[in-house]
Amino acid sequence: MPPSPDEPALAAVVPAGAAAGGRPASVQDAIRRDIIAGVLTPGARVTEASLAQRYDVSRVPVREALRGLESEGFIDSRPHVGSRVAPIPVPDADDLFAVRETLEVSTARSAARRAAALYSGDESPEDWWRIRREIAGLLDAGDAHVAAGDLDPLVGINDQIHIAIAELSGSATMTRLLRQLSWKIEWLYAAEVQPRGKRLWPDHRVIVGAIDAGDGERAAALMAAHVRESRIGYLLRYGVTTPSSDPVVAAEVARRRAPEAAPDRPSGRT
Repeated sequence: MPPSPDEPALAAVVPAGAAAGGRPASVQDAIRRDIIAGVLTPGARVTEASLAQRYDVSRVPVREALRGLESEGFIDSRPHVGSRVAPIPVPDADDLFAVRETLEVSTARSAARRAAALYSGDESPEDWWRIRREIAGLLDAGDAHVAAGDLDPLVGINDQIHIAIAELSGSATMTRLLRQLSWKIEWLYAAEVQPRGKRLWPDHRVIVGAIDAGDGERAAALMAAHVRESRIGYLLRYGVTTPSSDPVVAAEVARRRAPEAAPDRPSGRT
């Protein structure tokens, strides 16, 4: 039976989630990835049958995935009506960035303190060095893309760096929370059609340098400024008119919206 007009077309050739790179770990991951990428658009009706066909699975894992995605805010389900992809949470953007700043300030500070303890003692945990090597590789890869003018891959590389810094903190709980929050923030950018900017990319090496130096307060301050700048940039770029809950952010957004401040308007993100 063909899908109704408002159901998403089924992918016959490209595997679900392939655009984001890598193989999704579960059906829930695959559906979430396609929602964030805009393959499954806000308001689109989704059914167990169409999704089971799309991801080549039975209805049981699809049913479980839809429940999980509903709890995450990606799916709206109503009895006797069905399920649809939820609206992109633009009205929550300022609050999402505020929570992200709190989380990432904590993970950066903890990662730096862990580094200080590592370099001053005899302990040499393998997980630290594995993650730190991953970050080094990600930074080099990002630099190469910036040098080549190929900015689209920075989106995924950026997210991987921030998650890896959280992993350096040693807190599985904070890493899990940041990963969930990152999904929602990435979704905020789903409607963006312009190339991503590179203005904030150099911040990452400076933040990682403070972590390596074991300077918790500097790492925390740098991360706070980095996320706050991304928050300001989003509010400006997407024309969010509700004043930010942070007076400093609200004042900076108002300043940059003034006509004489137009050249300073950011075009990038973290």
